[in-house]
Amino acid sequence: MRVVVQRAASASVTVGGSVVSSIGPGLLVLAGFEADDGEADLDWMAGKIVRLRLMADENGVMNRSVQEVGGDILAVSQFTLYASVKKGNRPSWSRAARGEVSGPLFARFVAKLSAELGKPVPTGVFGADMQVALINDGPVTLSIDSRQPE
Repeated sequence: MRVVVQRAASASVTVGGSVVSSIGPGLLVLAGFEADDGEADLDWMAGKIVRLRLMADENGVMNRSVQEVGGDILAVSQFTLYASVKKGNRPSWSRAARGEVSGPLFARFVAKLSAELGKPVPTGVFGADMQVALINDGPVTLSIDSRQPE
């Protein structure tokens, strides 16, 4: 499982010209899955994201988690995180889990994020053509892979 986490002043997802989800201060999480991702990947990633100390404390230092500051998380499924550009110029997404696998993984991941955060986590629309808007606060952007925890 791979994610890109971006600290957001605000973020939203629009589908077909209508805003379907939005958050104020918090984290935008773009999540991609491989077919063999399992509960351990989902558990580890959800816990890591909710507890990452990316939010500013009273001194402006990144020392608080999104949970500590009462921030929101917006989760968006993004299979392109598994792009391979090894050969040629057209990316291959052969490592990305197919929709029938990644859809349930994404739903379980969002449920785990919600449980860890203690409130609902809004999402994009799985499989839809989405426009994701972000005001990146900082900017702060991290890339995390459950198979290569650093």
